[in-house]
Amino acid sequence: MAKPIPANLLFKHPVLFFATGFGSGLAPKAPGTFGTLAAIPIYILISGFDAASYWITFMALFLVGILICKKATEILKVHDHPGIVFDEIVGYLITMYSLPQHWTMVVAGFLLFRLFDIWKPWPIRMLDKTVKGGLGIMLDDVVAGVSANLVLQIGLVVLGYFGYFLR
Repeated sequence: MAKPIPANLLFKHPVLFFATGFGSGLAPKAPGTFGTLAAIPIYILISGFDAASYWITFMALFLVGILICKKATEILKVHDHPGIVFDEIVGYLITMYSLPQHWTMVVAGFLLFRLFDIWKPWPIRMLDKTVKGGLGIMLDDVVAGVSANLVLQIGLVVLGYFGYFLR
């Protein structure tokens, strides 16, 4: 079990401030869930972006996240410490890509992303076990986000299809 990250390290090593999702990853229980909650205001800020700008923002955060997570593991001397939740933030943002901007989608995206991130079905589990470093920390959450997004997109199509016949 990894030791908790002392809050004062967030100021000593500012990269930890970002790696811990602005401190949300310091939660003693379910830091990934708290990290995902920290992603919601970020999503709200960028949800009005057009698809291309959203994608560019996501890709920039993904690439920066690889570096942030790598540096955080070096500082903490623990690979993928539970308090590192920048990957959850980016995973949630990909979950929400190109979905309707509505509170039900925010909640559904949150729940589905957490499900995929915790359950880790194939290929997420394989990526989590085999890809190391900052890329490994980020990649399994991105695939969890893509999986959650696909389920939501399919759900919207199915609901729209049945809604058409219910009119």
